[in-house]
Amino acid sequence: MKKYVLKRLLIAIPTFLGITLLVFALCYSASGSPLELLLSNSNVSEAEVARMAEELGLYEPFHIQYLSWMKNFLTGNLGTSYRTKMPVMGMLVEALWPTVLLTLASVVVACIIAFPLGIQSARHQNGIWDTASSIFSFLSTSTPSFFMALVFLSIFSVHMKLLPIGGMYDVGKPETVVSLLRHLVMPACVLGSTMIGSLIQYIRSSMLEVMGEDYVRTARSKGLKELVVVIKHVLRNSLIPVVTYLGMEIPMLMGGAVITEQIFSWPGLGNLMLKSIDSRDYPVVMGVTIVTAVAVLVFNLLTDLFYGVLDPRIRHN
Repeated sequence: MKKYVLKRLLIAIPTFLGITLLVFALCYSASGSPLELLLSNSNVSEAEVARMAEELGLYEPFHIQYLSWMKNFLTGNLGTSYRTKMPVMGMLVEALWPTVLLTLASVVVACIIAFPLGIQSARHQNGIWDTASSIFSFLSTSTPSFFMALVFLSIFSVHMKLLPIGGMYDVGKPETVVSLLRHLVMPACVLGSTMIGSLIQYIRSSMLEVMGEDYVRTARSKGLKELVVVIKHVLRNSLIPVVTYLGMEIPMLMGGAVITEQIFSWPGLGNLMLKSIDSRDYPVVMGVTIVTAVAVLVFNLLTDLFYGVLDPRIRHN
């Protein structure tokens, strides 16, 4: 196990370096300069802008800038934001917790809805449950997240006035758990809806494959209750494709929840990424990229390790 984890970590190093190099190259070759906002300010002279560009090393060649950034990164310094003049590390830490909370909540919402529908769809193949689950899965997959968000806002915030429009806490009031949960419900449901349809289909197709195995028929012939057969023998042995999907989807949600966080004013990494791209704040863009890349690599490793828990025949040697 230790050798396997070490091998995966060693393989992840060049992958991580490749990701950082690619994103840095895209930022370097992007049109426009991060100092254009300063040039539009009449109170800032061109000489001051040139001095700041020299201080930030923007006149250096690409490889010099990248090596300088990598050197600072290895020492734990991700630089300073062009937009806020704050350390990038502090901004990432502040935005990471809301994104992790939103991601985990959306996964919980998706699993609560998808697992019962997927299980019932597999148990009653081509029946009413299967048809209803397929229709729901199609609607969930084909509905854009921004449209779903607007529908939720219109129903629960504008007309019914049950939930707040946006933010993470009530403005001007104590930051309580109740306030957090009220603000979390809608963005978590919207973000979770993007994966419900695919999750239902993964569960259904995987369970249908397992239901035809000999050990499932043997379990039924022994007189075991149907619930025990479905949960212990069928569902558990069909979870590997589902875990694979979740392992790939969770880090993507962390880095790709831009639209949801923007609509609901959720102060996470997606919202921070969009503001940084708009203001050409490349140090923050690189920082968010690093967090997303690390999340992808870590969840891929955890997914592989979890295979051994689900299937004892799998050994990581």
